[in-house]
Amino acid sequence: MVIKKSAGPSARKSAVNKKAVRNTKPASDRIPAKEPAIVQPGPPPGSIPPVEEPSHYEEAVGIVTHFYSHLGVAVVQVNKGSLKTGDTIHITGHSTDFTQVIASMEYEHQHVDQAGAGQSVGLKVADDAREHDIVYLVK
Repeated sequence: MVIKKSAGPSARKSAVNKKAVRNTKPASDRIPAKEPAIVQPGPPPGSIPPVEEPSHYEEAVGIVTHFYSHLGVAVVQVNKGSLKTGDTIHITGHSTDFTQVIASMEYEHQHVDQAGAGQSVGLKVADDAREHDIVYLVK
């Protein structure tokens, strides 16, 4: 009677490792060479993005902090100057650009005719506005 010896776990591991080593390519063949990155001059990362300069007949007075699409109302934080009903404003941003006359303005759910710096007011707007859009007063 003939007794066959079975290969132990260590024999199986070495066979697997030999196959893995045999099928691999050198590192230079597997990883494509990268070209050196070209660094463009500009503001440092994380800084405030550049804002488009207003035309000579516009003055930046505030920024849109929220937009209620179902009401068509933009909440505007007035940072400089003042806004009055009847003023013409220009709202611009990444995908927003429209001009309108202020017909309705509210402060703390009460109708107001004028808003000064430091106030957040709700304006009824003709088109969709987005957060961080800039509000310009057209002179």
